[in-house]
Amino acid sequence: MNTFKWLITSTALIASPALAGMLDLEKDELTFGFIKLTDMAPLAVAYEQGYFEDEGLYVTIEAQANWKVLLDGVIDGQLDGAHMLAGQPIAATIGYGTQAHIITPFSMDLNGNAITVSNDIWEQMKPNVPLMDDGRPQHPISAAALAPVVESYKDQGIAFNMGMVFPVSTHNYELRYWLAAGGLKPGYYSPEDVSGQIGADVYLSVTPPPQMPSTMEAGTIFGYCVGEPWNQQAVFKGIGVPVITDYELWKNNPEKVFGITAEFAETNPNTTLALTKALIRAAMWLDENDNANRAEAVEILSRSEYVGADADVIANSMTGTFEYEKGDVRAVPDFNTFFRHNATYPYYSDAIWYLTQMRRWGQIAEPKTDEWFFDTARDIYRPDIYLSAARLLVDDGLAAEADFPWDSDGFKAPTPAEDIIDGIAYDGRTPNAYLESLPIGLKGTQTIVGNEIRD
Repeated sequence: MNTFKWLITSTALIASPALAGMLDLEKDELTFGFIKLTDMAPLAVAYEQGYFEDEGLYVTIEAQANWKVLLDGVIDGQLDGAHMLAGQPIAATIGYGTQAHIITPFSMDLNGNAITVSNDIWEQMKPNVPLMDDGRPQHPISAAALAPVVESYKDQGIAFNMGMVFPVSTHNYELRYWLAAGGLKPGYYSPEDVSGQIGADVYLSVTPPPQMPSTMEAGTIFGYCVGEPWNQQAVFKGIGVPVITDYELWKNNPEKVFGITAEFAETNPNTTLALTKALIRAAMWLDENDNANRAEAVEILSRSEYVGADADVIANSMTGTFEYEKGDVRAVPDFNTFFRHNATYPYYSDAIWYLTQMRRWGQIAEPKTDEWFFDTARDIYRPDIYLSAARLLVDDGLAAEADFPWDSDGFKAPTPAEDIIDGIAYDGRTPNAYLESLPIGLKGTQTIVGNEIRD
């Protein structure tokens, strides 16, 4: 559905006294899926605070076994929508892994991930890490500190294995970004080899988030990139050390989204507006008054039906701090951001960054024009729906006019070089130029043929 039709729909509803404050819903009983991570918080809060019910929605929220099961549930209609990896709607829509038109009217958060290594690897990295005056490690820590360790393992004939949560996850791309920024090659994908390990110095494989700490403790992987609370869990268990947060990797980077099928949005436009309104209110609640509600959010998330981790572990990142090593607690107020910095607005430039990383590592096998990147982003990320829902909230007196980027063209201002670990700026308006600026990765007409990069 195009922007004009959405805006006509919402304007008509606003103008109708009979529907003031309440939409005429096409479907009011909904089931949403999620994975047990703290960034599912907007779903839990919208349910617990009654925001779904305020919109006339009767919602069931169900934890899913893994990201594939969750995506399949949305595609086949068992789930009406879900907390998703931002890469999932993108990959599905372009036909990578599966084919389905998934859209997002709502971005769930910024930041929230970290990269953790085992205690043994950390001890080997430490001689390469600069120290502050007080003797603590200086952050952010570059993967250049890991490079000699990886080289040593290679000399011994030992594969250096690390975990990420899904091939099209932010975690995969963030871990790859960090490694490449430190001069390490994380490997390529090709249509014939989807392992992502072609030409790799570090071998990345999929591990479900809750299993990350135990898999590392068993020695199957030497480190991982995951969302909370599974980095802080490693600190609490005394088995690992987070070396960098994604806030340090790329300040205020996009994370999860709420995904629905394009067909659901077309068939249920008012229901889509209603659920987006509820999620926006939840995000506002999570960040309002300088995170004053985070303690209550931690209690909600710690329940078994949601994340089910100890409240102390969840609070370690959700309340504005992050613990790197035992006792090394530092203030990171924006580690989990749900509404500040327009966190909930589905920017085209966010989608384009994911597409550039898919191209960089060979998941998009052939070169694409800038226009292809723009058109694909607009097909998946739907700020028109978001702003229609936001307008209704403002008219209902539940949000302020100043809370939303009404005049945005869908693109963020470029992220400056100093806010990214490799010192390379990102501008979503120039995707191919951005790819050319990255020293490791496919660019221009390059493709993977066998185990080689071909121009």
